Amino acid sequence: MFEDRISAGLQLAKELAELPMTDPVVLALPRGGAPVALPIAQALHAPMDLILIRKIGMPSNPELAAGALAEGSNPIFNGALLKATGMRPEDFAPQVAQAREENAARRARYLQGRAPIVLEGRTVIVVDDGIATGATFMAAHFWLRERQPAGVILAVPVAPPEAVDELRPLVDTLVCLLSPREFWAVGAHYRDFTQTSDDEVMAALAAAPEAGAGKDKTWH
Repeated sequence: MFEDRISAGLQLAKELAELPMTDPVVLALPRGGAPVALPIAQALHAPMDLILIRKIGMPSNPELAAGALAEGSNPIFNGALLKATGMRPEDFAPQVAQAREENAARRARYLQGRAPIVLEGRTVIVVDDGIATGATFMAAHFWLRERQPAGVILAVPVAPPEAVDELRPLVDTLVCLLSPREFWAVGAHYRDFTQTSDDEVMAALAAAPEAGAGKDKTWH
């Protein structure tokens, strides 16, 4: 049980400080990942940015994720679900267009014109407040591959064992503090899981080290 997202981030920071990494960048999945990511960025003297991903819901049930879209990338779909429902990726054109608009609006709102941090050749640490199914990180995985980082670390406070097993081969290192067999929901493992606001995301970004703060710094 974690006290709150910041407490979880502090615990993750201790684990991550022991890992080898070169010129690290911390990427938070907003909104809940931002307060977890901030203590990590501060502990590693690393800049912080966002990786923006939107769920693509089924037309008949928007809460059921048929796929996900990372900004500036192509959508990733759940092939098994599409096959079971007889749908094709092109059937989701309206939802994909809406997801692109939402990602662009969120970057404009949160980063207010700040250019994305270049990830090529750097260790990227992707942070969220927890993982339920891993679908969101699947989209993040393909987005990251296009940007050619030196290595990828996925850091989360809590995730079910099956999600950990599925995602571990996709990254160089996976750090998960708690992986209970009886997993109900991410929020069940926090005493305070109050929804993170837009203002809190922007405050976390403002409090993180500036880009270049960790330049040429290598942990062994």
